[in-house]
Amino acid sequence: MKIFVAGATGVIGRQLLPILKAAGHEVVGLTRSPAKALLLQRLGAKPVIADALSPEAIMRVMGEEKPEVVIHELTSIKKIDFRNFDMGFSRTNRLRTEGMDHLLAAARAAGARRFIAQSFAGWPYARYGGTAKSEEDPLDPFPPPTFRRTLGAIIHLENAVKREGALDGLVLRYGVLYGPGTAINGDGWMVSDLRRRRIPVVGDGGGVWSFIHVLDAARFTFAAVTRGERGIYNIVDDEPSPISEWLPELAKAVNARPPWWIPAWAARFMMGDAVVLMTDIRGASNLKAKRVLEPNLKFPSWRVGFRTLLNSRPRTKG
Repeated sequence: MKIFVAGATGVIGRQLLPILKAAGHEVVGLTRSPAKALLLQRLGAKPVIADALSPEAIMRVMGEEKPEVVIHELTSIKKIDFRNFDMGFSRTNRLRTEGMDHLLAAARAAGARRFIAQSFAGWPYARYGGTAKSEEDPLDPFPPPTFRRTLGAIIHLENAVKREGALDGLVLRYGVLYGPGTAINGDGWMVSDLRRRRIPVVGDGGGVWSFIHVLDAARFTFAAVTRGERGIYNIVDDEPSPISEWLPELAKAVNARPPWWIPAWAARFMMGDAVVLMTDIRGASNLKAKRVLEPNLKFPSWRVGFRTLLNSRPRTKG
C-alpha cells in the first residue's frame, strides 16, 4: 500500500515511518526542507519537497504520487508560550486549517481512500464532568480567550474530516506526547524547565492530563491505516492523572528537585489563561481506540514510560 505522510520528520513521523516500511508499505514523506530529504530516506521513505501551505504544490506532489492513504501529522510547535498560547500555535493553526484543506483536497483528487489526521485530546474537552472524556463528550464551549484560535483550528480540522464524503476519515486525538524528540525527554524544554524548577504545581494541581509515548502514538497510527471506521479516536494511555500526581513523579524520574507549589492567583500573573492547564482541564479515555484499533500499549501508564527518562540528560553541543 502506498502511504503519504505529511509532517514525516516530526516526532510521530520519525517513529511511524520505519514501522510502515517494515510492514511492507511504500512510504512517501513530505517535508518543506530539502535538508531533511536524507533523513527521510534513512527512515525508509521517499522524500518529496513541498510547502503544505501551498495548494498548488500539494496538489502537484499528491497527484504525482497517488497514495492510497494520507496521514496528516503537520505541526510547528517549538515551545509553548503559556502567556500567549494562541500566538505560539499560530503556524500550527494554519497547518490545521489551510494545510488541512489543501491536503484533503489533494488526497481526494489523487484517488486516496483513507485520510488520517492528528488532533489533540486533553485541554480541548469541556472543563466539567468526569476526568476521562470519551470521544462523544463535548469540547470546551467557553475556552479561555487566549486558547480560542487554537481550539478553533482543532475544530476546523476535525469537522473537515467528519464532513468528508469521498474518503474514510479518521481523527486521532493524541494525548500529551513524551519520549524522543518531545518536550518531555532528557533534552526537551519541559524537562529542562522542570530541572530549573520553573514548572510549579499550581493551586490544587487538579488539572488532569492524558499522556501517550511517541512510540505508542505511532503504533496506534499504524493500526489506523488498516483498522477502524471513520470517526474520532482518543490516542492516550490508560491513566489520566492530575498534575499534582504526575509532575512530582516526572521530576523524580529525571533527577530534578520537587516542583514548587504556588497558589492559582499568583500563577495567573505568570501564566495568564494557561492556569487552567494546571487546575481545570480534563483527560481522555482510550477505551474506543483500544477496542477498535487494538494495539497493545508498550507504555500503558506514564508511570512506566517516565522511567525510561531516568538519568536522561540534555545533549551537549559542540
